[in-house]
Amino acid sequence: MPRSGIQLTEEDITGIKADAIVNAANNSLLGGGGVDGAIHRAAGPGLLAECRALGGCPTGEARITKGYNLPAAWVIHTVGPVWHGGSQGEPELLARCYRNCFALAREYGLKTIAFPAISTGVYGYPKEEAARIAVREARRALAENAHLADILFVCFNSATRLAYEKGLAKT
Repeated sequence: MPRSGIQLTEEDITGIKADAIVNAANNSLLGGGGVDGAIHRAAGPGLLAECRALGGCPTGEARITKGYNLPAAWVIHTVGPVWHGGSQGEPELLARCYRNCFALAREYGLKTIAFPAISTGVYGYPKEEAARIAVREARRALAENAHLADILFVCFNSATRLAYEKGLAKT
């Protein structure tokens, strides 16, 4: 597959055909609101059963499961930080989310991975700052992993897409 790098789209991540989609999960990994709930609903009960066996996930880390009823073969679950103004390690925790997702992509030989805007929903992370971190980590992953061909940032709405467009232009 030819390498095309980083792309943006504005759509529902549950319909994305990629080797893996990333779930912006909570610490329990048992589903919730936003993208987390949507992924669990679309994947079906097998995902919940597998997530129960994982025993949760600390903030900044990542876990991988099968994709079940999703078009993606895998779901990488990561827990982003709740925004508290940026003084409680949020930028490093968010960067670790991406690094740990990319580490799993390398370990599993994944060529394509799709990310939501981690932590920018109910966790309140400012979209432009989050996009800057996401783009920086994506570029680093592409430079370090020749097997990785495509990173897709799946934006839930136009405000998020605009933040990622700015992030791509600035970084």
